[in-house]
Amino acid sequence: MAALASITPHSSSSLHPKSHLSSNTSHHSISSYCVTRSVRTNRQRLYSESGSRGLKIQSAATKPAKSPAEEDWKIKREVLLEKKVRSVDAKEALRLQQENNFVILDVRPEAEFKEAHPPGAINVQIYRLIKEWTAWDIARRAAFAFFGIFAGTEENPEFMQSVESKIDKSAKIIVACSSGGTMKPSQNLPEGQQSRWFFSSYCIFLFPSL
Repeated sequence: MAALASITPHSSSSLHPKSHLSSNTSHHSISSYCVTRSVRTNRQRLYSESGSRGLKIQSAATKPAKSPAEEDWKIKREVLLEKKVRSVDAKEALRLQQENNFVILDVRPEAEFKEAHPPGAINVQIYRLIKEWTAWDIARRAAFAFFGIFAGTEENPEFMQSVESKIDKSAKIIVACSSGGTMKPSQNLPEGQQSRWFFSSYCIFLFPSL
């Protein structure tokens, strides 16, 4: 059995953000439905955007195969709805951690985690700075720089391996993040809006050994 929750903090320093909790019936509790970020802010949902853009470049910089981050949001949303993801606020997330032994998985960048995070939280960043210097990576850096972003990020290819190494497969997880997103439909967003915590949860659900 697996049960997951997510918490998300924002700009405030208090440990009371809004989170997301989900229960899942897969083999391991690491199947997180919700992703939560460090519990810093008051009442805000913590989801982080995980959209990625493709570039058309010459054959020397051919784009790699499609990754989970590039999967259509509609598909990810269907998986998360099927897993019955739901939200919990920071207070409830901390209660689950203290009374029900939930593990808080903070998927924010390492630098943000070091600034502030809930007691006992484990950090595995879902995105990291672009590391390699292949033709494709150089093209991506150039694309980021075109928009004035000189610290471009990429999906962390070691995310699931790191989660496996740091969190027991039988653990119940609360995933925490910082940016906003929602699965609730609205007039402007009929399918909600994806976020990093959604993406993290989706990756965990896809990983067969968790």
